[in-house]
Amino acid sequence: MVDTAPAVAPSLAAVPPSRRVAPTTEPRLVRGVLIAITATFLSVFLLFPLGVVFVEAFRNGTAGFLSALADPQAQSAIRLTLLVAAIAVPCNIVFGVAAAWAVAKFEFRGKTLLVSLIDLPFSVSPVVAGLVYVLLLGSNTLIGGWLQESFGLRVIFAVPGIVLATIFVTFPFVARELIPLMEQQGNGDEEAALSLGASGLQTFWRTTLPNVKWALLYGVLLCNARAMGEFGAVAVLSGKLRGQTVTMPLHIELAYNEYASVSAFSVAALLAGLALVTLVVKTFLEWKYADHIAGTGRH
Repeated sequence: MVDTAPAVAPSLAAVPPSRRVAPTTEPRLVRGVLIAITATFLSVFLLFPLGVVFVEAFRNGTAGFLSALADPQAQSAIRLTLLVAAIAVPCNIVFGVAAAWAVAKFEFRGKTLLVSLIDLPFSVSPVVAGLVYVLLLGSNTLIGGWLQESFGLRVIFAVPGIVLATIFVTFPFVARELIPLMEQQGNGDEEAALSLGASGLQTFWRTTLPNVKWALLYGVLLCNARAMGEFGAVAVLSGKLRGQTVTMPLHIELAYNEYASVSAFSVAALLAGLALVTLVVKTFLEWKYADHIAGTGRH
C-alpha cells in the first residue's frame, strides 16, 4: 500500500518536543498581567467615562433626564441627527455597493486610485474636509454662489452642508466591508447566473446581494453609528445655528459650554445608548450567523 501521509508529517516529527510551543503554555503570571493591562485600559478609557456620562445624565433623576430631552433645542438636534443619518446612510449604501461591485468584480484602469480614494476619509481630518467644502461651496465661491442664485440652495451653514459632511466621513464603511468579501467570492456565481439567462439586475438581486447581505448590514450599522456621532466636519459646515443646524454632538458641546451639564449629559447618554444598541445588534449578528459569515470568508 502506498503511504499517503501528509508531507508535513516528517517535518513535524523532526521538531523536538521542547520547541513546540502552544499558544496556551504561557506562564499564568504573563496571562494575568496581559488581562489586567487590557481590563485596566478598557476601564479607564471606556467604561469609566461611559459610566460618568450616565451618572451625570440622571443626576436629577429620571424626570430631569426626560425633561432635558424634551427641551425644544434638544428635540431639534435629535430630529436633525436622525434626518441626516436617514439621508447619508442610504446614499452610502448605494455608493458602497456600487464601488465594491466595481472594485471586486471588474478590472479597469484606475482601480488602485479608486480604492485609495475610498480610504481617503480615514486619513483626512474631518475638520480639514469641512474647510475644503467651505472653500468650494461657500456663498462667496463660484460654485456656491451659482447654486444659491440659480436654485436657492445654500450649502454652507445649512442642512445640505451637514449632509454632505456626513456622507464624506461615512462613505468608506459600507464599501470597506463588502470589497474583501466580494473579492474572495469571485465571479463564479454571477457568471453561472448570466449563463442561465439572468439579466444583470436579476443577477445582482438574486445572486450578488444575498451573498453579501450580512457584511452589508454590518457596514450599515457602522455607517449609521458614525453618521449620528460625527462632530468635526459638521461643526465646520453647520455654523452651529440653534434650532437649525445643530446636531446631537453639537448640542452636547453648546449645552456643556453654557453650563447646562444635565442637558449635555442627557443627550450624550442618548447618543451613547444608540451606540450601545448598535454594538449589541452587531454582536448578535456575529454570533447568530457566525457559521455563515465564516463560510463566506467574513472575518
